[in-house]
Amino acid sequence: MTPADVGRLVRELAPQVLVAVVRRHGGFDTCEDAVQEALLAAAVQWPAQGLPADPKAWLITTASRRRIEMWRSETARQRREETVSALTPPPPDAVPAVDDSLTLLLLCCHPALTPESQVALTLRAVGGLTTAEIARAFLVPEATLAQRISRAKARITAAGAQFRMPGPVELPERIAAVLHVLYLIFNEGYTAGSGADLNRVELSAEAVRLTRQLHAELPADGEVGGLLALMLLTDARRPARTAADGSLVPLAEQDRSAWDAAAIAEGTALISECLATAPIGPYQLQAAIAAVHDEAARAEDTDWPQILALYNHLQVLTPGPMVTLNRVVAVSEVHGPRAALEQLTAAAADPALTGHHRLHAVRAHLLEAAGDADAAAVEYRWAARGTLSAPEQRYLEARAARLAH
Repeated sequence: MTPADVGRLVRELAPQVLVAVVRRHGGFDTCEDAVQEALLAAAVQWPAQGLPADPKAWLITTASRRRIEMWRSETARQRREETVSALTPPPPDAVPAVDDSLTLLLLCCHPALTPESQVALTLRAVGGLTTAEIARAFLVPEATLAQRISRAKARITAAGAQFRMPGPVELPERIAAVLHVLYLIFNEGYTAGSGADLNRVELSAEAVRLTRQLHAELPADGEVGGLLALMLLTDARRPARTAADGSLVPLAEQDRSAWDAAAIAEGTALISECLATAPIGPYQLQAAIAAVHDEAARAEDTDWPQILALYNHLQVLTPGPMVTLNRVVAVSEVHGPRAALEQLTAAAADPALTGHHRLHAVRAHLLEAAGDADAAAVEYRWAARGTLSAPEQRYLEARAARLAH
């Protein structure tokens, strides 16, 4: 078995193993540390020694033994050896078959945590990624990420959180937090906020995998289905988003034959079902917009009036600065760039957009469409200075340079 195969398997088993160890021994923080050590042991041993007969049982047994070693170290002066021996893990055939990944997701997205801590803890506890992998993905020092995870686990303990499904009153809000975290993970993977690469595929792929698991747990939840559809329909374009040299290719210029047709078909079927059977929510509306883009064989075939109507609905449902900017682009396609520029001027009063590089990028696009090349070049340069993404910066600078000639 290759290391890549082992990596995929341990990430799939990680939440199930952690759930089993927490249920057996209690104490989320120490159990999570023990499971991480078991996952690392598997990553080293399995490629060399082969896959055990029951990988899940092997991980649970290894993590349980490590948890007991921790317990022995903590209580050696206060407990007898006979008490410790009684905690020997049961044989592999006693491993429970239940999968409480949803409960674990909800715990990692506890409201006592910041969004950054929720993301980090979810990727480690539920996604099975190591601290080093998560730190590399978010371009932060490993020590910083480790401290963030440690503080998150301590905060969960201090909040008195229990490993159980929240009640019916609390559950919708907690599910919403989980969806937001998965959305953040996917977006960072699809368009990295900083660094040399446009994509961080390991993050977007992990977000899709976890959202698939959540959809399997909650198949009737329209927003869960909507988020999965949005991810599939968006990620389907990834093969065409960069040129051979790694430079960014905007949507209108992409080779649509390179898009993932299977992902588009799956995402379109899923969002069609959600819109027909569940109350409409923001993730469903975003997925519907993505579906309209993906259904157009050519950029000029895009149904922009439909997209504008969907953005109008989205702006009423969940207004926000990025929704506003995207809607302005749709206004330009339907009513012309001058009308869109007027709306952008009004939108720029929002403090959340002050100095944001995407505001400058949209204004540059509209000015270019309106024929004001000099002003557009200035705005492209402002946008390039404001982004931390190297591919975005190169693209924006190239647009400015082209207009300057």
